[in-house]
Amino acid sequence: MSSRRGLVIGVLSLILLGSKVATATGQVESWVREGWKTDFSRTLVDFEEVMSGGPPRDGIPPIDDPIFIPARDVVDLDGREPVILFPLEGESRAYPLRVLTWHEIVNDEIDGQPVAVTYCPLCNAAIVFDRRADGETLSFGTTGKLRHSDLIMYDRSTESWWQQFSGEAIVGDFVGTDLTMLPSRIVSFADFLGAHPDGLVLVPNDPAARPYGNNPYQSYDTAQRPFLFRGELPPDIPAMAHVVVVETDSEPIIVSLNRIRQSPLQLRGYSFSYKTGVASALDTATISDGRDIGSVRVTRDGQDVVHNLTFAFVAHVFHPDVAIIDADAH
Repeated sequence: MSSRRGLVIGVLSLILLGSKVATATGQVESWVREGWKTDFSRTLVDFEEVMSGGPPRDGIPPIDDPIFIPARDVVDLDGREPVILFPLEGESRAYPLRVLTWHEIVNDEIDGQPVAVTYCPLCNAAIVFDRRADGETLSFGTTGKLRHSDLIMYDRSTESWWQQFSGEAIVGDFVGTDLTMLPSRIVSFADFLGAHPDGLVLVPNDPAARPYGNNPYQSYDTAQRPFLFRGELPPDIPAMAHVVVVETDSEPIIVSLNRIRQSPLQLRGYSFSYKTGVASALDTATISDGRDIGSVRVTRDGQDVVHNLTFAFVAHVFHPDVAIIDADAH
């Protein structure tokens, strides 16, 4: 009886494996028909995890020739609106989420350093990368694909696919290569203006091209479940709870925003502080009306470090073995 059961299990495993291979092959064939020149034989991920986000390649168009104006000249940004502050020293720039929501990637250059300023609304992940990899300066676009509800970018040189949340090339010639993340943070436009009145603020190339200031993901960050997500949800914390992720040399640190709101926090040499006054970009129909979720700053030895204010489901799916700190910590 046991040998027969083993045979049945073996046959079923082969059938499932064959089905999985057939599904992956079908996906690759469909992507090739879309015109992708990506080397799909090189991958770090299960293609079943990749799904369409709706728009085609660059259907959410990146900004390649960004336009900026001084903060003191901006008239259409509410003081509570969230902006990505980068760089954190020197000639700082602000990249409003009211613009990034509709473009997701800005290919920019600051003091000779090529950077990609990115925002994935479905993960609320705002991350700045150095665009240089293996001695080559890359330019990025949107694939129209998602993995774990997170934006998959592509570089225009090799059409390799890159996971926005991790900055890692997951498919193609660059597979296994990591982009360098650069320290940035979300602040209110009012705080940016107060600190950098002559600082530059990204404005739309064509203000009439999109309904800038509107949120196409109304009520998303108070939903019960994330959109276009098939992974395991985190235990003991709502999927859409805001958390802060700090990538360290060892295990990442993940702390809920609710915990950081309680009081300043010290963990493994990192300092977490919180400030009110920043509207959620994913709450009400108009971003400026969004509820106050505030902003977080993370430092080590007084220096800002790379961190990411995202959702609990995102932190859990990319770091499934790391506990989310959601109570008093020491």
